[in-house]
Amino acid sequence: MNDLNKQINRMTDEIRQLQQTDGSWRFCFEGGPMTDAFMIILLRSLQDDDEVLIKNLTNRLLNLQSNEGTWKLYEDEKEGNLTATVQAYTALLSTGLYKKSDPLLNRAESFIVSQGGLSNVHFMTKWFLAVNGLYPWPKYFRFPLAYLLLPARSPISMYQLSSYARIHFMPMILAMNKRYIHSTHRSIDLSHLHVSKPRSIDWLSFSDRHRTKHSYFTETLRSFVGFPAYVHRAGKNAAEKYMLKRIEADGTLFSYASATFFMIYALLSLGYKENSPQIKQAVAGLKSIIYQDDNLTTVENSTSTVWDTALLSYSLQKAGIPYHDAMIMNASSYLLSRQHVKKADWRIHNPSASPGGWGFSNINTNHPDNDDTAAVLRALTQLSALDPVYFDAWNKGSSWLLSMQNRDGGFGAFEKNVNNPIFASIPLENAKDAAVDPSTADLTGRVLEYLGNFAGLTKDHPSIQAAVTWLLHQQEQNGSWYGRWGVCYIYGTWAAITGLKAAGLSNSHPAITKAVKWLVSIQNKDGGFGESCRSSEVKTYMPLGFSTPSQTAWALDALLCVMDKKDKVIQTSVKRLMKPFDEKSSAYPTGIGLPKQFYIHYHSYNKIFPLLALSHYRNLH
Repeated sequence: MNDLNKQINRMTDEIRQLQQTDGSWRFCFEGGPMTDAFMIILLRSLQDDDEVLIKNLTNRLLNLQSNEGTWKLYEDEKEGNLTATVQAYTALLSTGLYKKSDPLLNRAESFIVSQGGLSNVHFMTKWFLAVNGLYPWPKYFRFPLAYLLLPARSPISMYQLSSYARIHFMPMILAMNKRYIHSTHRSIDLSHLHVSKPRSIDWLSFSDRHRTKHSYFTETLRSFVGFPAYVHRAGKNAAEKYMLKRIEADGTLFSYASATFFMIYALLSLGYKENSPQIKQAVAGLKSIIYQDDNLTTVENSTSTVWDTALLSYSLQKAGIPYHDAMIMNASSYLLSRQHVKKADWRIHNPSASPGGWGFSNINTNHPDNDDTAAVLRALTQLSALDPVYFDAWNKGSSWLLSMQNRDGGFGAFEKNVNNPIFASIPLENAKDAAVDPSTADLTGRVLEYLGNFAGLTKDHPSIQAAVTWLLHQQEQNGSWYGRWGVCYIYGTWAAITGLKAAGLSNSHPAITKAVKWLVSIQNKDGGFGESCRSSEVKTYMPLGFSTPSQTAWALDALLCVMDKKDKVIQTSVKRLMKPFDEKSSAYPTGIGLPKQFYIHYHSYNKIFPLLALSHYRNLH
């Protein structure tokens, strides 16, 4: 126990040293090559000769290249990732520092060609290439902008798309409809990466299983084509206003780098000049979310400041740091200042609720989500019982969170009841993952855990009953749950077990015993746990082959809800978590943005979740 106390004290002292003066913690939200590659291409496209930044981003891309010359999104990805390799290859060529004949690009070229060439990359990367004149726009397709004028109550309006999809969709269609190309004298050529002649159909991803739904959506769009030109102009104006109204104070769109990249080109396609205030502010916003330390420079797709600060504050309190400690008080003050006050897009499907949620990033004021809101509320619960200002914020947040429950009983990420199967089946990659915002096991489990353990709702409460029923129906045959925003079945099962226990289910409940049996069955020999990102792609648990700190902590935390702390499974897991992890294990991405496209290495996770799990273990009598 002395060693455990020393470990927890060491971890809390380290976290204390890392706190910012405003009370937050700022850790890197590190993705794959996409944002760095797009930033390099954008800067060259806008003739922004920030050579120091370009060189630093180039160095990161080079460091990410595998020995085979490809780029991967995770350590155990077979061969490489075609889209990521095209992104990095194009960026390196755009720098002007490398030529096609350079060996490192030669090897990448061979891989790209072997995988079918540019025609097989993700449609979002195709769009980015096309707007820079590096891939042909679809020859005949134009999106009928009159569609954007459909009222929100329409079952096929743009508001039936998830807010994440909408904020990317708007700028994409504006530039695509114009067949806009922003070329400069520095333009490069990627024609050598075509295996076959590009076709418009290459932009789509049809599935025979969903041909009927695809046809219905396509026919619906076609019905708008014949509308008068002035109606389409009104749709274009609506799309432009939609973007401009959702620009954050730093110039980014919705605080996402990806959406901001697309917005810049959309504005250029509408006639905005490179030196216009909107575009200059957007570029400055992108530069403001660059993470930089002695070892790394990367463009974060957004900061994770609110998320990290909320989770760290709560974990520190569980580790025994009192709420009145200056570290917790400063963190609480920061979190209080980030509560949302405006009625944003979530109000479309939840019009009677008042604002009160929290978003993910430091600058976010437009895009609250259920996960961050529950995380902040956990961190503020103790203080809210003593301070009326915090109680008011806590109460508003809890009310907003509860109001976001879907009609099926579960909770999604950003919206309420946005799960139209027509949109989940549109012929584009990741439509099911991004075009809709359905209930997920990880979100539902964590909200349940908050409502049961912190908000005081009992198992007899209708919202608790509905969430429990939904969650039980989502359990996999092997006893696990799939987690949408983390990797993956370990993540979902951790959230589900802790949520169901908070809702009052007993240790002997069949769902709990089945889940525990599954977790025990996948424990590694070293006592830890590790799951591959590939699980999210094949929708089946895929073992990683080594243990990671965050996944070991999630599994341990779930098992502590049910098993005796003296059990061998618990003891070996605690011992593994007490030992150092090597760099490969610590850097493995355990967060998910889009399966197959965007995985996240949260630099905070290796501090948050081991501390939380070890503290829960110590606190058990």
